[in-house]
This record gives sequence, structure tokens and C-alpha cells, in this order.
Amino acid sequence: MDKAKIERYIAGFFGSDDRLSADKWRYEDGCVLLGAQQLYEAGLDERLRDIVTEYADSYVLPDGSIRTFKPKDQKLDDILPGRALLFAYDMTGEEKYLKAVNMLLECLKEHPRTESGGFWHKRIYPNQIWLDGLFMAQPFRMAADTRFGKKENYQDIINQFINVRDKMFDGEKRLYCHGYDESKTVFWADRNTGRSKSFWLRAMGWYLMALADIVEEMDRHIYDFMRPLQDIYREALTGLLGYSDSESGMLWQVADMPDLEGNYTETSGSAMTAASIFKACRLGIIPEEKYIPAAERILEFIADKRLEEKSGRLVLTMTCSVAGLGPGPGRRDGTPEYYLSEPVADDDNKGAGAFFMAYAQYLKYLAFRDGDRYPGRSR
Repeated sequence: MDKAKIERYIAGFFGSDDRLSADKWRYEDGCVLLGAQQLYEAGLDERLRDIVTEYADSYVLPDGSIRTFKPKDQKLDDILPGRALLFAYDMTGEEKYLKAVNMLLECLKEHPRTESGGFWHKRIYPNQIWLDGLFMAQPFRMAADTRFGKKENYQDIINQFINVRDKMFDGEKRLYCHGYDESKTVFWADRNTGRSKSFWLRAMGWYLMALADIVEEMDRHIYDFMRPLQDIYREALTGLLGYSDSESGMLWQVADMPDLEGNYTETSGSAMTAASIFKACRLGIIPEEKYIPAAERILEFIADKRLEEKSGRLVLTMTCSVAGLGPGPGRRDGTPEYYLSEPVADDDNKGAGAFFMAYAQYLKYLAFRDGDRYPGRSR
């Protein structure tokens, strides 16, 4: 593993002033901030801690309100940067961050749900559950409930994943679809199952990281809550890894169609999968000897082949810029061809954040393997 190359990329990425938005609270920044937080916890530069706390300070006002955050939009995406607020509160003890955390939790109490109990992905997507949304909201809920609540949301959080397993898992392919419409009426959904048409890698990457994060944030003494999540994680991971590229170990943008013209091994979803494996092995969810080689292979390939020199600096390549479903007919229809039509970007925040998390979890795993049962600064 070329750690020097990876850490040179990290230093260059965070040395730029334009990586995080100064005027929009957004999930893309939340992904980078999580990467920075985990790298700091793994023992890298203390400046990474300051990047997260300075971002939080720039958005959170003394009364706990958040600049540019719009509760009425009811977007699960907007919950993800809340994890930076938990970290900022841990680092500083400033009450404004706890107030902001509680404000986001109140928003989730009012968030619309399907009849089966799952959160709508956004208000503009009625009756729809997307895999992305579990990562955006549920680890934040679990962390807050473990630290400040009475664990009263544990069962509901776990039920969100059980519901998704029931509605969105394809038993034949052993993969999860990107989205599910409980009304079974939206144009992209199968009229019988409500599922979207194909299997987008990054959606499953978000989902795997969410499962591992939930287990880490949970009170580990409550085993009955933990076990179903561990079972779901193992099933989801083994299903996805069955489609790994034999040469690189990477995973495909359209996960089950490696031979489809235009398909490619995608950086962010592969990094997310590796990050989840390193964490799941450290937490004892899966056996190290079986899965660590797959995660190391992915991380090493990304460092070797996807970190490229361009115009005198390292950039992270081959990340799908964005993908979604709808909202209107004729747009984002969930077909394999749609997922391959979206732009492929360099240094996309979602790809960079996922790569940072994968490297941070690798470092934490190494420390754990070498005898540090509580690797890093805070975990």
C-alpha cells in the first residue's frame, strides 16, 4: 500500500480552499467531513479536526439554527452533515452544536414515512425509499440516541433496515435495487415489486457503510438489536462481492453487468465497500481472514490506478458524479443505460470522502490488528 501517495493526496485535497461550500449546507460536504473526522481519529494531521469544527462553526448559529438549512424541504441528504455537528460538540463542548443536533432530530420526527415505516427520501419523492437515505440519516440518529437519548429510537432505526431488506433485496441477484416506490405507481418502478430497474453500485456502497456505522454507534451491550444488522450486512456484502472484477477487485457502476458496453469499475462505490469491510472486521461482524484481502485489494488499486497526476497534482478519478431516480418521466429512469449516462468526475467530494473513509478505516484496522483494541483518538 502506497501510504505516502495516499497521504500526499489527502494533504493536497484539504490544502485547497474550495473543497467545501461556504454557502450551502449539503451532503457532499458531509461525506468529506466524515472522511476528515475518521482520518483524524486514525491519527493523521490534527488540522483535519479543525477543518470539521471550523465548517460546523461557519454554519451553526448560537441558537442552534443552521445557515441555509431548510427544514420544509424534508431531505434526508441534509441530515448527513449533522454528523459533523456531533463531532464538533465532542471536540468543543459548545452547546450550539447540541442544539443543532436536537433540531435535526426534531426534523426527523416530522419526516414523512411510507406505510411500512420507511422514511421518504425527500418530500418531493412521495412513498419512495432510496438506499442512499439510510446512510444520510440513520447513523446520525443512532449516534445521537446512544449519546444523548434513551435508546428509544433503536428499534425504529433497525426496522428501517429490516424493511429495506424485505422490499429492496433481489434474492436471485443477491443485490439491492437503488429505489423502492411503495405506491408502485412512479414511472421507474416495477408495477409488481415497486423496485427500480437495476443495481447501482454507490447506492449499495452507502447502504453497506450505513450498516457498519450503525453497529459502531450502537451500545454494544444490546446484542439483540445488533444481530439482525450484522446478518443483513453479511448477506449484502457477500452478494455484492460476487460481482467483483477479477483483475482489480473493484466493483462495477452497474453492479451485475460487467460485460455491458460502457460499464466501468467505479471509484466511490468500491471505496465505500472497502471502508465498510475494514470497519466490519474491526467490529467483529465478519471474519478478517476472509474479507480483508478484498478490501485491501480495492484500496490498493484505487491508490495505484485511480490517483493520477494531472497538472502537477494528484486527483482521484472515475467517480460517478451523480445519480438518482425521477422525479418526472423521461428523466433518471433507473435503467442500466441511465446509470452509464451520468458524468464521470475527478475529485468529486463523494468519491474523495469515500476514499478518505476507506483509508481511515484501513489505518484503524491495522491498529486493531496490532493489538490496539481502541485505535485512534476517540474510537
